[in-house]
Amino acid sequence: MSLHRLSRVVVGVPDVASTGDYYREFGLRPLLDTRADQRAFATTDGGEQLRLVPSPTRRLVEIDVGADDADDLGRIAASLGRLGTAAEWTAEGLGAVEPVTGVRVVVRTEHRQTQRTLPATPYNGPGRLERVGRAPGVLRTGAVQPRKLGHVVVGTTDVAATERFFLDGLGFRLSDRIAGEGAFLRCSTDHHNVLVLRAPVAFLHHTSWQVDDVDEVGRGATRMLEGHPERHIWGLGRHHAGSNFFWYLKDPAGNFSEYYSDMDCVVDDQLWTPETFEGAQGLFNWGPPPPPSFLAPEDLAALMTGTHAPT
Repeated sequence: MSLHRLSRVVVGVPDVASTGDYYREFGLRPLLDTRADQRAFATTDGGEQLRLVPSPTRRLVEIDVGADDADDLGRIAASLGRLGTAAEWTAEGLGAVEPVTGVRVVVRTEHRQTQRTLPATPYNGPGRLERVGRAPGVLRTGAVQPRKLGHVVVGTTDVAATERFFLDGLGFRLSDRIAGEGAFLRCSTDHHNVLVLRAPVAFLHHTSWQVDDVDEVGRGATRMLEGHPERHIWGLGRHHAGSNFFWYLKDPAGNFSEYYSDMDCVVDDQLWTPETFEGAQGLFNWGPPPPPSFLAPEDLAALMTGTHAPT
């Protein structure tokens, strides 16, 4: 696969300052920026991976994807042309707008991402003693810091058309489907970097941020909920498609943000067979059932009419 990473998302929000404060507390590192109306944030391993820009309503503005070289960009431009989608060459790379959602995707040449390797978290089990003493997870006191941006979930009124843009146009790979609801797509070895989800209006459902292990998922969410119980959406649990542990929270604009760990990886396309899951089977394996507001965020009607305000 010539594509190799989800590099960055640009998200439009009505109140950049308050939403930025949320993501700083979430564990992303603020970056200095000369544009007073924007806020940029970095992960530990990925560099700048989130930019917040002003918007009357919350929306996904842009997705940036990394490719190996200029030849890859040329092939993508040709593939988009066969779909009838115009591509624009800029100083950043190759840009194209997904026609259903209006989300701009920029593919640029980048070095492949490397992540700092940390010692594996030791877990004791029946007949298996990997550690002596207290578990490291209960001794940690530092702030949780996401390692990288893992994936983004976008609602679309035409799943087939949006899926075609990413698969046939950009060169993403299909990992799994939820029957009649959406498709898990990847541009790296992660199980999914984009989930295309059926919705009555195009919108950003959530961004997802990798942390070291399930202890960091729990610690991060617990700290975010201290004094802010309204941020809780869904968790702790484990997905079936992708297998990752999860906990979802809500930012001041109404976007969901996910801490996740231990996602499936596809290192050889020939060894992975996409499956189609029915209903909740693909959504979660264990944990509390998803609340109605996860499946249909409370501001969807307002987004459809353009009257959305920060929640």
